[in-house]
Amino acid sequence: MDDELNVTYLTFAGHVEVHKYRYLYFLIIFTAYILIICFNFTIVCLICIHKNLHEPMYIFIAALLINSVVFSTAIHPKLLIDFLSEKQIISYSACLFQFFLCYALSGAEFLLLAAMAYDRYVSICKPLQYPTIMTKTTVSILLGVAWLLPVCQTTIPIILSADMKLCNITLKGIFCNNSIYNLHCVSSRARSIAGVIAVINAALLPLLFILFTYTRILIISYRSCRDVRKKAAQTCLPHLLVLISFSCLCAYDVIIVRLGSDFPKTARFIMTLQAVLYHPLFNPIIYGLKMKEISKHLKRLFCQARVM
Repeated sequence: MDDELNVTYLTFAGHVEVHKYRYLYFLIIFTAYILIICFNFTIVCLICIHKNLHEPMYIFIAALLINSVVFSTAIHPKLLIDFLSEKQIISYSACLFQFFLCYALSGAEFLLLAAMAYDRYVSICKPLQYPTIMTKTTVSILLGVAWLLPVCQTTIPIILSADMKLCNITLKGIFCNNSIYNLHCVSSRARSIAGVIAVINAALLPLLFILFTYTRILIISYRSCRDVRKKAAQTCLPHLLVLISFSCLCAYDVIIVRLGSDFPKTARFIMTLQAVLYHPLFNPIIYGLKMKEISKHLKRLFCQARVM
């Protein structure tokens, strides 16, 4: 490989015995990817079809599930190609694009969860004002901010990284994450500042807002009647479970990058696979089982399928 290719192409070194288990890895990821698409889009279609689900809460759920599918599409097809290839490589520009998609969509997930928390807060704590607060315009603005803000913030470190010189071409993972920063010959202060601002705006502040709103919901529910407590539990529990799941995924990503070579390769590989497989499958299962109206339509769908 000549000098130009050394600079242009990166090697994924996080795979474990890929030549020995390539077909097993391929089968697992392919099956999971198909299930992710089917599970998520089944619920999205139910929300689109049934008018009683055309409410802000369900619209946010549909947006969250679409976000999960796009996130999986940014990672899984490349993994499938790598498992069947002799060399697990990616061009630097493609790696930056994958990095951009992963972190822009991750930021969008936190903001969508924050929008859902706000919707539940208004619904439970200010029920009489709910129709005037959660209008179509409000929902559109929240969706727009949830997707556009992370895109804009993630674009800055990508632009700053595009022309930086690489002193290493080996990534320790199996897809492009924060570890690409370790490949650069020198660190960029501007990029680091932009990254910190992005984390604060797209992750930390939404997380604090979610904790604040659910604390308020908990207090109001505790003081209210049994029906209010039941409504809060039915609608808020799935959101909290998804938030905990996704927060663990993000914490894992940060910890792995910080630990670097101190983390065993096999453990890193297994945990990375779990991270990219577990959460996109977890979302539709939780919402399908725990959200009463969605669960009702799913049962009808499966009953009709059995009859046919």
